[in-house]
Parts: sequence; C-alpha cells; structure tokens
Amino acid sequence: MTAPTLPPSWSDLLEGLALLAQHPTDTISPFHCSHDTLHVLADDKAFTDVEIAKLEVLGFHVDSSDGGFYSYRFGSA
Repeated sequence: MTAPTLPPSWSDLLEGLALLAQHPTDTISPFHCSHDTLHVLADDKAFTDVEIAKLEVLGFHVDSSDGGFYSYRFGSA
C-alpha cells in the first residue's frame, strides 16, 4: 500500500513540524497562535544553519525577540 500524495502545503507543514519536534521547549503545549501567526516553542539555538534555512523555505522563521519559531504561512488566518 502506498502513502497518499498530499498537497504541497500539507507536506511542507508536516516536514516542518517533524523537524521542529526534534528540539521542543514545551512538550505539553508546543504551539500558540496570535495575530494570525503560528508560534512554535522549539529551541532555535539547537538547529544548524542548514536546518534553519530549510525551515525558512517551509515557512517557519526564527523568532529573534522571543525565541522559538513563527509562521505567517501556517497562522490562524
């Protein structure tokens, strides 16, 4: 049995979350949304530059003010 083909945005979301899940800072409530922005509580300092670049392509960016990551692409709007 083959896995179903997912739309690109779903594939990007799942790939990004799988990468972000490697270094969580909160395993109980790892996400929150505010002002149409998804925030992911992951240790941005634990990722390599290559991983950060991949996450940016997928739509997740380092939150330099609060730490972790944010996404407008996968926000609440």
